[in-house]
Amino acid sequence: MSDSVLRLKDVTLSLEGNAGPVEILHGIDLEVTQGETIGLVGPSGSGKSSLLMVMGGLERATGGEVRALGHDLTAMDEDALARFRRGHMGVVFQSFHLIPTMTALENVATPLELAGHADAFDRARAELEAVGLGKRADHYPAQLSGGEQQRVALARASAPRPEILLADEPTGNLDGTTGQAIMDLLFDLRDRHKATLVLVTHSRALADLCDRVVRLTDGRVADTQIKAAAE
Repeated sequence: MSDSVLRLKDVTLSLEGNAGPVEILHGIDLEVTQGETIGLVGPSGSGKSSLLMVMGGLERATGGEVRALGHDLTAMDEDALARFRRGHMGVVFQSFHLIPTMTALENVATPLELAGHADAFDRARAELEAVGLGKRADHYPAQLSGGEQQRVALARASAPRPEILLADEPTGNLDGTTGQAIMDLLFDLRDRHKATLVLVTHSRALADLCDRVVRLTDGRVADTQIKAAAE
C-alpha cells in the first residue's frame, strides 16, 4: 500500500471578515498517497483554494490536524513552515508571482540559493530548458507572455525537486491552447520528479487527467471520484 503524503483530519478554517468570523472549511478528512494526482473541483467559493493553502501550510487551519510527509504542519511556526515548503513542496498559483526585477533564470534560482544549493543557477537553467524557455532565461517577466510566465513559475516550483506539487488554477489565466501546453508540462514535471500532485481546477479536461477528483461544496467534501484503471 502506498505511503500517505498528505493527511487531513477534521480540518476547519475560519477567517475574520468584516461582519465577523467566516467559516471556510468544515471538518475536512482527506488522505493523499505517494504518487497520486488529486483534482480539487467545485463551484467558486466552495473552499478549493483555501484547502490547497491549508495543505501547503500557507493558511493555518483553525482546527484539526494537517500532516505532510509525516510532519504535523499545524504544530509548526511560520519559519518552520517556510523551511518545510522550501525543502519538500512546490507551489504554482494562477497569478504567477514572479519577481519583476529578476530575470526568468534569477526567479527560478533564488529559492534554490535560499535553500543552500551550490548549483542553483545550473539547476535553474536546466528547469527552464525543460519547460522550453532555455533561450528566454535572461528575459524579465514583463518581456514574457502569460504562458511563458507560467512556465517560469512551473520551473521555479519544480527546481527543488519537491515530493509534493500544489497547483491553484494553473491554467486559469491562459487561453485554451496555452493552457493545454501548461497542463502537459505540469504532468511532465510530476512524472520527472515522481511527485505527488494536488491541483485546484475548473477545467474538466484537467480534472479528467487526475487519478482522483474531490468535489467540494460549501467547505465540505461532497464526493470523491476515482478514475477507473485503464484496461
